[in-house]
Amino acid sequence: MKCRKKTKVLLVPYPAQGHVTPMLKLASLLLNHGLNPIIITPNFIQINPKEDGISIISIPDGIEDGTPRDFFAIENAMENYMPYYFEKLVQEYEFDGKEEDGIVCVIVDLLASWAVKVANKFGIHVAGFWPAMFATYRLIDSIPDMLKNGIISETGCPLQNGPISISLGEPTLGLEDLPWLIGNSAASFSRFKFWTKTMERSRTLKWLLVNTFPDECHKVRNTTILNTKIDQSQDCPKILPIGPLNTHVTIKNASFWKEDSSCLDWLDMQTTNSVVYISFGSWVSPIGEAKVNSLALALVALKKPFIWVLAPLWREGLEKGYLEKISKQGKIVSWAPQIDVLQHEAVGCYLTHCGWNSTMEAIQSKKRLLCYPIAGDQFINCGYIVKKWRVGVRINDFEVKDLEEGLKRVMEDDEMSERIAILNEMTMGKVASSKAMANLTTFISNVRI
Repeated sequence: MKCRKKTKVLLVPYPAQGHVTPMLKLASLLLNHGLNPIIITPNFIQINPKEDGISIISIPDGIEDGTPRDFFAIENAMENYMPYYFEKLVQEYEFDGKEEDGIVCVIVDLLASWAVKVANKFGIHVAGFWPAMFATYRLIDSIPDMLKNGIISETGCPLQNGPISISLGEPTLGLEDLPWLIGNSAASFSRFKFWTKTMERSRTLKWLLVNTFPDECHKVRNTTILNTKIDQSQDCPKILPIGPLNTHVTIKNASFWKEDSSCLDWLDMQTTNSVVYISFGSWVSPIGEAKVNSLALALVALKKPFIWVLAPLWREGLEKGYLEKISKQGKIVSWAPQIDVLQHEAVGCYLTHCGWNSTMEAIQSKKRLLCYPIAGDQFINCGYIVKKWRVGVRINDFEVKDLEEGLKRVMEDDEMSERIAILNEMTMGKVASSKAMANLTTFISNVRI
C-alpha cells in the first residue's frame, strides 16, 4: 500500500500584525523546504501572503460586526468559537480521505494556544511559536515560581519592591512593568489568567520555535528573579531559535493596512541622517490625545524633519491646522512601508514603542533607537536596547525637553554606530543565521520522521 504523502503545515498566528508578519515569514521558509504552509486566521483578518505557495484560510470567529477586536473579544473567539471550525478543517485534511496530502505538523503561536488542544486531540505533531524575545518567554514561564516565592499574588499583582532581573547580569525590569499589568486591575487579572493558561499549554509541547537569534537563548536554564533561582529544567519544550525571521526571508511584509509609499519620495528630498521616524506599532492602545498633542508640539519646537505613523483615529489629539503647519517640516502617514523607511539613508533615528519586530528591523537597518515602551513585552525589549546592547536611549515623556535631550544623547553618542554594527553581526550575521537555519532544518527533519 502506498504511503500517504504529508507536506501540509498548518500555522496558527495570534490575530495581530506583529504576530502574523513573522508567521508569514516562517511560512516562506517552510515553503523553501518543500512543505505546503497554510495560515489559519479569523474572518476579520484579510491579508495577501504576497508569495505563491502560501495559502491563507479564514475560519469564523463569532465576533459580530461593530464589536471592537480588542484583546478580550479575540480571546473569547479563540477559546469558545474558533476551535470547532479548526477541528473541522483538520478533520477534512487528515481523515476524510478527500486530500491526498496530509498534515505533517501544526505550528501554533503561543498566544493562540487554543489550537494546541486541537492538534493534540488528533494526534498530530504540534510545535509552539514565540514571535518575541525569548527573555519575555522566560519571565512569563516563571509565573509559578514567582507565585511560590511570594513575588506576585494569585492575581498577578506585585507583592515586593523591584526591580527584577530575568537572569543575573541581565537588564532589570520594574515589577510595575510586568507584561500582564495592562489596564485596570480586572483587565490585568484577565491577562494574567490568559498567560498562566498559555504557559500551562506550552509545557505540553515538544518544540518551541523562537523568533530570536541563537545567542539570546544560551541561558535558558539560568533564570533568577529577586535573587531566587528559578528551575526551568522540567516540563519545557525544546527551544529552537530560528530568527530573527526578518533577516532570513525577503518576502515583503503583508500589512493589514495600505502602506503610504509617498513617504519614500519625501525622504529622498531630505539630508542624510536628518529625519526622525516615529511609529508606535499596530496593536497597542493609542498613547492618548494629550501625549499625541505633546509630541506634536515638541516636534514643531525642535524643527527637525520627521515622519510620523499616526492612524486617523489617533489624530484627534492634534491641534487644528497642525498638518498644514508641519507640511514643510514633516510628514504624517496612516501606515508606512517600515523596513524601506528604516533602510533609507535620510533616517537617523527611530522613536519606537520597542515592539520586537520593530526592534529587529531597526537593528537590521542599523538605526539608533529612541525608546518609549507602552505595554507588554516592550519594557523588556527596551531594557536590552538601552542597558545591555546600548543602541538606544529611553525617554519618559514627550515634552520638548524630554525629546530634545533624548535625541541629543542618542545622536551624539559617537560609539553607538559601532555597537549597532556589532549587534547586527551578532544577531543577523552569517554565523547567527547559519545556526538559526540549522535549527529550523532540525525541526523539519524531526516532524517528518
